[in-house]
Amino acid sequence: MEYRTKEEQVADYLREGIIAGRFPRGSRLKQLEIANLLQTSITPVREALKLLAAEGYVVGDSYRGATVAPFDISASNEMLHLRILLETQLVRAAVEQATAADIEDLRALQAEFERALAAQENEAARAANYRFHRRIFEIPKMPQTLHFVQILWARYPFDLINKIKGRVGRAAAEHDELLKAFIGRDAAAAMLATRQHIESGWIELLNSVQSEPTADAVGAGLVADPLMSRGRKARQDPAR
Repeated sequence: MEYRTKEEQVADYLREGIIAGRFPRGSRLKQLEIANLLQTSITPVREALKLLAAEGYVVGDSYRGATVAPFDISASNEMLHLRILLETQLVRAAVEQATAADIEDLRALQAEFERALAAQENEAARAANYRFHRRIFEIPKMPQTLHFVQILWARYPFDLINKIKGRVGRAAAEHDELLKAFIGRDAAAAMLATRQHIESGWIELLNSVQSEPTADAVGAGLVADPLMSRGRKARQDPAR
């Protein structure tokens, strides 16, 4: 693992927490609480929040307080295609460069993911999922590409996808396919598994919100508010 400064370590902890749902969208990130939790000073927390603001994970003033950024539905489809483009390239390079130690790290993270899943510790499973992907993308040492991927993750509805019943378990099975490709040194299979992994989560989200719209989905703009839709229909059809 490459050396990381304190602020980079704090930033990665917060990224993981936001993606895993530990810090929900719209929640306040209090510097002192984070510093106490991580047993560090305020300075690296403040600098980490500046990094996350630049990437789009948080909004607000790092001195007065930051808030987890809301979900932007208007950019989601574009984010999907950009994720596929960049993440498959990172995976290809990772397969080509992975050492035996790298693969053992991935096995251990997948095992951690499955243990949390078996214990029904959903937040821990989502955090392990983040670390699994982050570890893969660190292997090829392509920091600029990884940086752009992290920006895309900030704008992606992981929190909504992770709430879909059974999705985390299906993601674990998709990880198994990706690991098989790594062990077999099959870059093409790893790229395909990555693409299918990204697309399956997105398709499940769309199917879920269309069949059972939730307050979260309505708030995120993935589906129309049914009350508002009925109101518009009534105005369009005054005879009703």
